[in-house]
Amino acid sequence: MLIALYMMGGLGLVVGIGLAMASKVFYVYVDPKILEVDDALPGANCGGCGLPGCSANAEAIVAGKAAPNSCVAAGAEVAEEIAAIMGVAIEAKEPDIALPGCTYGVFDADTKYIYNGMNDCRAVALLSGGMKVCTIGCLGLGTCARACPFDAITMGPQGLPVVDEVKCTGCGTCERVCPKYIINLSSVTRRILKEYTTDDCTTPCQRACPAGIDICEYIRQISLGDYYRAVQVIKERNPFPTVIGRICPRPCENDCRRQYIDEPVAINFLKRYAADYERENGERVLPYKAPDTGRKVAVVGGGVEGLSSAFFLARLGHETTVYEATAKLGGLLRSAIASYRLPEEILDWDIDGVLEMGVKAETNMALGNDITIDSLLGQGFESVLLASGGWDSRLARGALHTVESPIPGTYLLLDFVRYAQQNDNAISIQTDTVIYGGGELAVEAARLCKARGAENVTLIFRDRKDDGQVDDSVIASLKEEKIQILFNTGITRLYGEGNALTVVDAVDFDTRSTERISAGTLVLATGRFPELIFYRPRMEEPEEQEEAGDESAGATEQWEAIDPYKEPSLRTEAGLFARGDVFTDYSAAIKAIGAGRRVAASVHEIMYDITLDLPENVVTPWTDIQNVDHVEDVAASTRRIMPLCDATRQTECKEIELGFDETTARTEADRCLQCGLICYRRSEQLKKAS
Repeated sequence: MLIALYMMGGLGLVVGIGLAMASKVFYVYVDPKILEVDDALPGANCGGCGLPGCSANAEAIVAGKAAPNSCVAAGAEVAEEIAAIMGVAIEAKEPDIALPGCTYGVFDADTKYIYNGMNDCRAVALLSGGMKVCTIGCLGLGTCARACPFDAITMGPQGLPVVDEVKCTGCGTCERVCPKYIINLSSVTRRILKEYTTDDCTTPCQRACPAGIDICEYIRQISLGDYYRAVQVIKERNPFPTVIGRICPRPCENDCRRQYIDEPVAINFLKRYAADYERENGERVLPYKAPDTGRKVAVVGGGVEGLSSAFFLARLGHETTVYEATAKLGGLLRSAIASYRLPEEILDWDIDGVLEMGVKAETNMALGNDITIDSLLGQGFESVLLASGGWDSRLARGALHTVESPIPGTYLLLDFVRYAQQNDNAISIQTDTVIYGGGELAVEAARLCKARGAENVTLIFRDRKDDGQVDDSVIASLKEEKIQILFNTGITRLYGEGNALTVVDAVDFDTRSTERISAGTLVLATGRFPELIFYRPRMEEPEEQEEAGDESAGATEQWEAIDPYKEPSLRTEAGLFARGDVFTDYSAAIKAIGAGRRVAASVHEIMYDITLDLPENVVTPWTDIQNVDHVEDVAASTRRIMPLCDATRQTECKEIELGFDETTARTEADRCLQCGLICYRRSEQLKKAS
């Protein structure tokens, strides 16, 4: 008995030692911060965050791979608690809502679906794309509805998903399981930042619109009699619907599918009708905006591009102030268009709508005179956007004989040569001078710089050496005069401190290598200053900032400047004044509005350190995309003509075009085929007959 006890005790001792050793060998350290965050999470393990459970989300939050407010099942209190654990602050989270992107379902499809017994969209998509003509359209089997952890999606009577916005948490599960990218998360921010891709069900008119307005949807709302909703849709991408309804060159109508039967829909006249309805009823329709981010942005230039960018920045949640050099906002819209085409009260109505979005405006404030980049950054603006317009804008404000330099140390070549030839000291020449573009005139400017004391002069041309911008003999003489000349090169970024330019980045287009060139003076051979976004350089770590706090107090602001991302059709272009960039003023206000949205998106992405690169499958005019070259089973219908002011009543009419009445507008709206990528509405009587 005693021996058995000894044996059991010895065995217990051996096991205990073994377990102790194993605990040391296999010990797994768990960060107490992860445990604390995990305890704060609700423990629903719903997967709405995109990770397999709350523990995985807690690890991602502590590792910096997920935000403190990444849990969609918890409220703001939980997000604030987690932020406190992590020692960070969070901005108000804008709600994401799932948004279906297909307008024709299973029952309306011309070519019916063949699923061979399969009941999951993902499996069907692997079988020849779902055995149907449209490669994007909804497959209609309801995988998104079954996958939604919050029962926020049902399949509607048209065979398309219907989202309950109250139940939807924006978790993105539906987006992850949809093989056709038909259902996606949507929010104000996402919609403003979005460029259309080949994964989207876009229409020909929408792709042709420089602002990318959802034309079919606002026309559908007009046909239903919901004119306020139509204005809401228009203002998603166009803050000047009343103005554009009068002066747009209507490129959308050139691509309208209705022309395959008779004539394009009067798209722009319908926009005008909806916008006029809003104005005449005096009830301002404001589009949705994101929560306040606490970030401040200054916009220099109160023309259509500057006001448009301010409008979109305000909708992104940023506190935005516009600085205009003249006494009134509006730019060329106010000064260059006849009043019988665009009365001032029409322009003022749309400008007031921009201001009602929360945009502030300061007039008689010229950059370079009344304000500077340095002073604006010093006032707490996180970014400063330059949208001052081109030579036409300058003529309109009577600044023909004025040297303007809104960018520190930067001048237009025309001003530079004119004043240098007159030996006028209005333009200061620094030791290091860079001249960008200009051909033979730039060569003359380089020699003038040398004559006026510049030690290092660099000529930069975007063209290749063999393109004939400068003769070989001239190049040789420039080298003898110690003037550097670079071909096939562009300027991509400016650097400065206070009210002085210091450095420019130049990129070689062949190698894509970047060279930094000292530049106290920059001369541009264009009719305008480029659209630029100024911001402070990325700051050092907080600990380092605290150590340097007293020394940096009162120091001049350091800044960098970069141009916004290019329009999608020219996204591979690099540098200022690349192909497609504007050299003077925009040829149409609707193009300036589209540019304003892109600039606002660029400012937002720079502030949040998001890449400006566009997706590879972004839609351009040359993208291979599904389309049709004819339509069938559509009854002919005459386009409604805009009524004009009678010649005998011209003194009574404020405008030459009088606008549609309600009956005309709804009749014209009914002509819209409500297109999708390749689908469109057929005429019922013709369908039955066939």
